[in-house]
Amino acid sequence: MSEPQPRRPILIVEDDRNIASLVEQYLQKDGFETLSAGDGDNGLALARRQNPALVILDINLPGMDGWEVCRALRRDSDVPILMLTARAEEMDRVVGLSIGADDYVVKPFSPRELVERVKAILRRTTVRAEPSAAVILESGPIRLDPERHAVTMNGTDVSLTPSEFKLLQTMMQTPGKVFSRDELLDRLYDNGGVVVDRVIDVHMGKLRQKLEPDPSTPQFLLTVHGIGYRFADPNTP
Repeated sequence: MSEPQPRRPILIVEDDRNIASLVEQYLQKDGFETLSAGDGDNGLALARRQNPALVILDINLPGMDGWEVCRALRRDSDVPILMLTARAEEMDRVVGLSIGADDYVVKPFSPRELVERVKAILRRTTVRAEPSAAVILESGPIRLDPERHAVTMNGTDVSLTPSEFKLLQTMMQTPGKVFSRDELLDRLYDNGGVVVDRVIDVHMGKLRQKLEPDPSTPQFLLTVHGIGYRFADPNTP
C-alpha cells in the first residue's frame, strides 16, 4: 500500500526536460502531485507562489543557478530541498547542505531511489504526526514544538530546515546522551540518504549559528571530541 502523500505538490526545478519528465512520472505514479520549472528564476517564483511540500533542485540551471535558488529560498522558507546534480565531489555536497539543502542526489540516479529519498525527507518533516514525537521539548530558552514543527529561542521563532529540526529534536529528547555521528546520520537518513562524513558537522554548525548566543563557545550543542555531540540541558544538574 502506498504511503499517504501530501496534498501540496513536489516542485521539480530542472532544465533537462527528459530528466524532469522522468522524475515527474515516477512521483506521480507514487501519488504525488508535481510542478516543474526549467530555470532558476521561474523555479524560485513558483516555489514562493505555490508553497510546495518539497523542492527537487538541479544545480546547473540557466540564469539563477541552484546554489542561488537554495540560498534565496532559505532566506524566507523552510521548505525541504533535495539537490539534484551531476557534481560528485564531496565539497559540492557539503556546500549544498551548508546553505540549507536536506539531501543530495548525483546524476545518473535511479528514479525509484529518488522517490524514496523524497519520502524519507517528508517523513522527517511530518514526524509531528507520530504521538510519541508530539511532546513539546523545552530547555532553557529553547522550545521545540513537534506539533507545529516550530522552534523558538527566548520566544522568537527560529527557522530550521527539516534536517536541522530532526537533529535538534533527537538530541533534546535525550539530553546529556552522547550521539556518535553515525547514530545521528541514521536518524536523519533512514532510507539511505547522503552519507558524507561532514554532514552532521555542517548541520551542527548551522544549528549553533541559529541557537547559540556565541556559536564559537556553545552552551547547548556540545562537541564530545572523538565521538560526536550531546545536548546540554541547563535545567539538568
